[in-house]
Amino acid sequence: MPDATHHCWAYVIGPPRSTDRIGLSDDGEPHGTAGRPMLVVLQHSGVGDIAAVVTRYYGGTKLGTGGLVKAYGGAVQLALESAPRAMHIARVQLLVTVGYAAIQAIRQRLTEFEADVLDETFNVDVQLHLQCPEEHEPGLRRVLLDITRGTAVFTEPVAPQAT
Repeated sequence: MPDATHHCWAYVIGPPRSTDRIGLSDDGEPHGTAGRPMLVVLQHSGVGDIAAVVTRYYGGTKLGTGGLVKAYGGAVQLALESAPRAMHIARVQLLVTVGYAAIQAIRQRLTEFEADVLDETFNVDVQLHLQCPEEHEPGLRRVLLDITRGTAVFTEPVAPQAT
């Protein structure tokens, strides 16, 4: 927006209240009057992996430092009130080779671990490409080994090649 005078921003990368990766910019406003109040609102919002940009057009009225702090922080607060939210769940992929006799029992147990079958290959054995929430991976591995009496073979999934 070429006629805007300031594009101030702040972000929090990571889980809510994280301080590992944060950033802010006052973009020419007096130090600490834009990016800092925006960041404070983001950090106390209970939301992670979030960024905010507030664009200000000079309207001829000088707000003063207190007014700027209130305006920038308030703009972010207002945006957060109507922003859609979604839960981010880290998911992992497993590539496991099992015998045909285990397939039915495995399929019956996958929902316990919120696991999805991404792909399956039927050869001498069956290779399943599974995906589940990261927190369920250890339990899923144990169940797969139990169902197959320790014969399940886990390999690293190969990332798709760009063409």
